[in-house]
Amino acid sequence: GGEAAGTADQQPEPSVISAVRGTLVSKSGDRVILETSGGVSYEIALPLGVLERLPAVGGTVELRTVLVVRDDAWLLYGFDSEHERILFQRLLGATGVGPRLALALLSTLGGARVVQAIKGNDLAALSVTPGVGKKTAERLVLELKDRVSDLAAADAGPARSVPAEQAVLALVNLGYG
Repeated sequence: GGEAAGTADQQPEPSVISAVRGTLVSKSGDRVILETSGGVSYEIALPLGVLERLPAVGGTVELRTVLVVRDDAWLLYGFDSEHERILFQRLLGATGVGPRLALALLSTLGGARVVQAIKGNDLAALSVTPGVGKKTAERLVLELKDRVSDLAAADAGPARSVPAEQAVLALVNLGYG
């Protein structure tokens, strides 16, 4: 029981870097570089839908972020909504799902569709994502079905970038990454 001692007055540990605001310096693949007003530049990996919604290079951007610390690197992942940021964190909580696979799910399906697929036990939709086979899809549904129900309500608004998501799905189905 050493963990419970002294935690009553402590808040949950936040992400070390929970948001970044700055000027978009570059876009390359699934990554951007943002330079803050203090002159610090951050490289941030993004889902494709977020990347599409960013302004042109030189524009101001604010992203909610998740910092993943590994033995060999500190990796920053960015989202333009708190909803997608939370979904990304919950995906990371599933057995066998790392940041690359969580990002692939959000890039391929978009946040709303990932939640729908998990809640609806739609293994075929989840399996469209590169790296997600039947067993991984089953595990996502089993482990996360109850943990995404609150996110479904947040997705009641209009779907974002449906034509772009359809284009990504078509390319993935043709074998493109």
